[in-house]
Amino acid sequence: MKKSLIALAGLAALSAAPAFAQSSVTLFGVVDATVAFGRGSVANKTSLTNSGYNSSRLGFRGTEDLGGGMSASFWLEAGLANDDGQGAGTNSNNQASGAGAAVAGRQGLTFNRRSTVSLAGGWGELRLGRDYNPQFWNLTVFDPFGTNGVGTTQVLNSNSALTGAINVRTSNTVGYFLPGNLGGFYGQLQYGWGENLSNAAGGTDKDGNSFAGRVGYANGPVNVALAAASTKYATGDLRTWNIGGQWDFGVAKLMGEWSRDRISSPVAVTGKGGLIGGLIPVGAGEIRLAYSTYKIDTAGTPKSNKWALGYVHNLSKRTALYATYARVRNTGGAAQALNGAATAANASSSGYDFGIRHSF
Repeated sequence: MKKSLIALAGLAALSAAPAFAQSSVTLFGVVDATVAFGRGSVANKTSLTNSGYNSSRLGFRGTEDLGGGMSASFWLEAGLANDDGQGAGTNSNNQASGAGAAVAGRQGLTFNRRSTVSLAGGWGELRLGRDYNPQFWNLTVFDPFGTNGVGTTQVLNSNSALTGAINVRTSNTVGYFLPGNLGGFYGQLQYGWGENLSNAAGGTDKDGNSFAGRVGYANGPVNVALAAASTKYATGDLRTWNIGGQWDFGVAKLMGEWSRDRISSPVAVTGKGGLIGGLIPVGAGEIRLAYSTYKIDTAGTPKSNKWALGYVHNLSKRTALYATYARVRNTGGAAQALNGAATAANASSSGYDFGIRHSF
């Protein structure tokens, strides 16, 4: 299908204006199905879900060569719940109000994962639309489980109480990316709007406005990056930063990440956590392991610690089988549960994923 679309785009380009002679369009995607088991002190759950190894998605991307080292491109990527055929939800304004029923995406295909148009050249890339947060990149790049499935870093599982609508992606953004010829250095800046009226009641005119950045260095076996973000809300501004790194020893990759999230009002609340883990290639497969933790400085200091162990077996470059086991231990009143189970405060929970992933 991908080759057919490129061929069709090429044929169309022959009959178009000369400016389109170097255009291409690609269809791509991932279909990932997971049999998930969750065990908790209150209730267990067994389900067929999705995205246990890679996030299920359907996307379209294209590039046009403008000449002189310049190019224009678009990227439309929709999340899929292939276990039941639903589309994935999105958020229209980086606030709780933007995730209501009217924009939840359950009615069909929603380009919630990414919907951008870009202009690029030797100076870098200017990108507009809905995109990943700079700070999320460190969570997913330096997590052996790629923030997917039951093994996902506990930082992402626990910090949503503070980060809310923008813990992964931000809508209505303008972003800038450094060019890729800086000797291993990379970076980005991103500004997003909550799109409220200037006279909005209760000082909410800037709710959902955010500014974030990321800078890193990747060369040879090392990759390290620092990210920070600030989002305005009348109920209390959110500030977050994290740092992550990876070292490839050849026989294994060691990686780690540390995060701090703080919301300023009405009473300042801080969340802190991190991960250490690794990837070990074994023949046609790979062992994944991680220990992650996160705590919030509210009453009791709720904290969740999680161990995760998994194995991925590649049947081909596009198809893989995988299995993951994880166990989380709660203290201080935390009640994190895995794979949809329910557990009491200060109790433990465990989960298993067994799945197949096919990409195209």
